[in-house]
Amino acid sequence: MTNSIDPSVFLSNYKPPDRRTGQQTLGKDDFLKILLVQLQNQDPLNPLEDKEFISQMANFSTLEQTANLAKEMEQFIQMQSESTILRYSEIIGKKIYWGDTENKKTNTTDISASGIVKSVLQRNNEIILELDNGKTISSKQIIKVEAAEKEML
Repeated sequence: MTNSIDPSVFLSNYKPPDRRTGQQTLGKDDFLKILLVQLQNQDPLNPLEDKEFISQMANFSTLEQTANLAKEMEQFIQMQSESTILRYSEIIGKKIYWGDTENKKTNTTDISASGIVKSVLQRNNEIILELDNGKTISSKQIIKVEAAEKEML
């Protein structure tokens, strides 16, 4: 009689079951469940102090508010980046002056040229202006904006 052991029962072949939950973070309900279990299983001779309980609640509340603030800030930043191009669209049809070189003596940028803004586009989080002469410049190069000559009449 031969004794054979099935290799699938060896410890080296054991694969623990995947334990996946729906969320990667603990929520308010999870925290309250943990706190309730902690209260139920506390040592009756050494109960949880009121201060500890209040401290844990305050810590969780602070953490939750910080997470909410981060989410709101993310939405705010997204809205700001979307509105940037709208703000620059107001200079379409305006005459702009731009500069490329910085004057080290006066700590100012010298005016290189001018042109009328034909369109505004956003590329790689940078505002690019297309001018009537076909040239494109970065919004960071603008030195001066004025009404086009047609608008001045």
